[in-house]
Amino acid sequence: MPSQLDPRIGSIIFDNIPDGIFTVDQEGRITSFNRAAEQITGWSRQEVIGSLCARVFRATHCEHSCFLRRSIDKGEEHRDEEVTIRTRDGREVLVSVSTADLEDREGRVVGGVEMFRDLSMLVELRRQIHGSYTSDDIVTKSPGMQGVRELVRLVARSSSTALIEGAQGTGKELVARAIHNLGPRKNKPFVAVNCGALPDSLAESELFGYRKGAFTDATRDKPGRFALAEGGTLFLDEIAEVSPAIQVKLLRVLQEREYTPLGAVRPERADVRILAATNKDLAAEVGHGRFRQDLFFRLNVIRVSLPPLRARTEDVPLLVDHFIKKFNATQGRRITGVSERAMAVLMHYDYPGNVRELENAIEHAFVVCGGSVIEREDLPPHVLGELLAPVPTVLEAAEGTMGPLQNAEVIAIREALARHGGNRTRAAEDLGISRNTLWRKMRRYGVDIPRTQA
Repeated sequence: MPSQLDPRIGSIIFDNIPDGIFTVDQEGRITSFNRAAEQITGWSRQEVIGSLCARVFRATHCEHSCFLRRSIDKGEEHRDEEVTIRTRDGREVLVSVSTADLEDREGRVVGGVEMFRDLSMLVELRRQIHGSYTSDDIVTKSPGMQGVRELVRLVARSSSTALIEGAQGTGKELVARAIHNLGPRKNKPFVAVNCGALPDSLAESELFGYRKGAFTDATRDKPGRFALAEGGTLFLDEIAEVSPAIQVKLLRVLQEREYTPLGAVRPERADVRILAATNKDLAAEVGHGRFRQDLFFRLNVIRVSLPPLRARTEDVPLLVDHFIKKFNATQGRRITGVSERAMAVLMHYDYPGNVRELENAIEHAFVVCGGSVIEREDLPPHVLGELLAPVPTVLEAAEGTMGPLQNAEVIAIREALARHGGNRTRAAEDLGISRNTLWRKMRRYGVDIPRTQA
């Protein structure tokens, strides 16, 4: 850095560069750590100054091929090397690192500098483009879903048919893609079909294809989904919606491993792994005569059951973080997280649409959010519905009609007013809302303060 540059300006530049930067002495102890490095790693500079960088980053290359150490010892410069580091909370993050040595005015090496860039957005874009999801993309810490994740790994090793059950929005296709991408067919096609969207008149030709001349408009051969998935995986979503006639033909494919395109004179071999999914109780559908029992048994070799999101609310913060990273990547934003008030709403919502509904809520927030943190007001109206609805008075609450979120808000308002001696302006600032909003809530809840303190 030129000697005439004001050190204060240098410090401002250092802290406002979007890439993480840190310096170390000759022993590898951190001597400076910029703001972006704090944001990417989760460590504050106060926590890491004086620590060995290997203990802070716990990177894949630290022990055997540390680029920064080679820059210090051998004067090598390294640019855009991809490595994986561990953040303060244990998450793995792919970063691109560039390193160089640091010299004093006499040309003696006194340490090294490393610049690193978070590639999480790039990784997410790659997944979006290639659909390369694995069991690691099943974001969870709940015991039930941890079991699902392990089962996915086991199912992927086999070639057996699997039935994935779960309500709409629970991530059935993600599970199917993970099974495919972890298995021996991962380099072959993955073809997804929404059986519920196929009219009966088109279902056979869409699944099995047709030959030229099979019907009036058949001017050329057309491969079906089974042919397109040859050697790979065919994912039949909403399998309960297929007609009895198509059920018979699917049964033949599963039993004989062959199918006959419309207009063909001989069957085609089917080297395809079939994964099916349903949001219905398929066994109950068999009992009601709406689904063939023999086909059910063929599909139900291995069953993967996905719980609804309301049964695993501990996953909501993880999923929120996951979707923020996803939309940062796809929309070019830099949202850093959600406020505590917004997270409280997300934790208490029931999610009839499951994970997909949470994803949509975060996408909505990205559209309307004007800052770097998603606030409660950025969430969709239907998620905020309970908070926006007319609120009963404290007297009605005492009679047991107030909901848990409303009761919690009354307590928060009272505590804020008590902390600030009844000063509404300071209480509103403490709660993160405007003075007018606080006043409206106080009237709706029937919260009073002495006139002398208003």
